Amino acid sequence: MNQTKYKCDVLVCGAGCAGLGAALAAARGGAETILIERAGFAGGIITCVGLPFFDGIAHISDGSIMNRGIGFELFARMTGLDEKTTHLETHNPIINNTERFKLLTDEMLLAEGDRMKLLYHSVVADVKVSRDRIEKVFVANKAGLVEINPGMVVDCTGDADVAFFADVPTEKKSELQPMTLHFRLGNVHLKPDSRQKCRAALEHAHERGDLPMFYGPGIMTNYGINEVYMHATRVPADGSDPEDLTRAEIQGRKDSWAIYEAWKKDVPGFEDSYFMMNYPYIGVRETRRIVGHYVLSEKDIVDTKSFDDSIATGCWYLDQHPNRATSGGAQDVKKIQPDPYDIPYRSLVAQEVENLLVAGRCHSATQLAASSTRVTVTAMAMGEAAGTAAAMASRKKISSIELKGTDVRAELEIRGAGPVG
Repeated sequence: MNQTKYKCDVLVCGAGCAGLGAALAAARGGAETILIERAGFAGGIITCVGLPFFDGIAHISDGSIMNRGIGFELFARMTGLDEKTTHLETHNPIINNTERFKLLTDEMLLAEGDRMKLLYHSVVADVKVSRDRIEKVFVANKAGLVEINPGMVVDCTGDADVAFFADVPTEKKSELQPMTLHFRLGNVHLKPDSRQKCRAALEHAHERGDLPMFYGPGIMTNYGINEVYMHATRVPADGSDPEDLTRAEIQGRKDSWAIYEAWKKDVPGFEDSYFMMNYPYIGVRETRRIVGHYVLSEKDIVDTKSFDDSIATGCWYLDQHPNRATSGGAQDVKKIQPDPYDIPYRSLVAQEVENLLVAGRCHSATQLAASSTRVTVTAMAMGEAAGTAAAMASRKKISSIELKGTDVRAELEIRGAGPVG
């Protein structure tokens, strides 16, 4: 069998929020970049899962912008925001058209020309490590098993797939945060008490055994006046286990339909509603994380520990979803909201393999710390840092370990990105 082969300076695996930042940053840094993605489009949690929030872009206290790089560029281009804007009206703004976001990501990626090769409908299948370097990454797609020979690799798979296949240290807790399948309903006429009655209907469905778990529910009308976008399902599962992930997708569809039927039957304003869609993928909050050269902890976050090699600023609260029903909100414990905090370059650097960086929710952090760093714009900022670092290491012909995080920070500052302050 003829095997397709590619060679590149930087291979980015995963085109979600972190992968977008990484691929654009690497190509803009002059690296010949290949970006692979299992879906037919980029955007990850925004487009595959349907969560339209730019969480982590601004501080909750005053809306001051915490991440100005590629994440801010994407938001500004979606909303028409002036690039000189320093404050937003809300700390978690919404984009109202995830389909347009797909077009924008395509446009920005393709604008990099010959420096960027896109391979959608492609997943990492295995890697070959030789002398502490990833020599080959094997990608499964319609061409069969594709072989890519990268100079540097940025793992933005969310599940640390590349790191796991390369046998670098990773961790995965025995109890993981539950997953959520997002969905939309049409021809809904909300009334002043609709949200209260929706919550009561889900409580009754849960008590009857029709709905194993739920949270909130979060009911939004940002897509249309008579259309609601929902995040309410809660499915405990391991997204890095293919059988468990399959079970979770099936359960998520069952639960979203149970929610729809409960409201259609019991909540005024939903009588003539119809089920529009479930989003393509169930949302996975947590699976594997690398154990990198630094493990960011919740104490670091709460104490706002400073790092010389900080490459991004986090500002989201410690957002740990429990594996039980929580009516009225996502958690049933007191919210811990830290001040803006540093994320060090060392938390993106894998151990034992010298040409691997990791960004997004699988970077090196404790379980609770990662519940804050995993959100959309924070992931984009980590991805931008990893892509910048990968291009720098490729250009200098040094490893990700030899590359100084302070130099990465300086390069990000030149680009108008990186940590605040």
